[in-house]
Amino acid sequence: MGAIVELQGIRKSYGVDTPVATEVLHGIDARLDEGEFVALVGPSGSGKSTLLNIIGLLERPTAGRLAIAGRDTAGLDEAGLTALRGRAIGFVFQFHHLLPGFSALENVMMPAIIDRGMADAQAEAAARALLARVGLADAMRKRPSQLSGGMQQRVAIARALALAPRLILADEPTGNLDTKSADEVFDLLLEFNRDMRSACLIVTHDPRLAARCHRRIEIVDGRIVGGV
Repeated sequence: MGAIVELQGIRKSYGVDTPVATEVLHGIDARLDEGEFVALVGPSGSGKSTLLNIIGLLERPTAGRLAIAGRDTAGLDEAGLTALRGRAIGFVFQFHHLLPGFSALENVMMPAIIDRGMADAQAEAAARALLARVGLADAMRKRPSQLSGGMQQRVAIARALALAPRLILADEPTGNLDTKSADEVFDLLLEFNRDMRSACLIVTHDPRLAARCHRRIEIVDGRIVGGV
């Protein structure tokens, strides 16, 4: 299995140009391989979201090396980071961030529209197939406000998979759902992880769900303390 994420000595500081610079990540070393489903766990304020943002190319590390799907990100400018993020990474958040003025189908098509600059028959066919796989074949034309919370999160999962990313990052994707809906969403992520052989990193506070992952990475006070 090839490495989808490689982290070597990742550090992150805020306020580096001030006398009160704060380092929140202290030399993180970790790796995610193709097909792995990994839980990122730790107490609030431990650095989970910062680490996820760095892996998702939303923030740059202060020091260290990050490679995504074999691509070293250090030399990429903002346009290069945006292109790699759009092609290689799918995001699922606690809050689904669906566009309220668009249908479920249009929301799932959005990554392809952004990538290609237009909607086309291929993008629509792929979006329809994904919505059918997440059980929403009859809700494609509905807007987010017409869907339950669990249904909205399933649309968000379909959108994250629209370009068949090598890496899926999920930040508390079941945090706002009841137990039944949370299990359904988690099962969908596991199913796509198995079928697509993508790597999946999920931040969760739910020990029951973390226990179902292939392994756990535990972070405390900006340092990995177990699970690697």
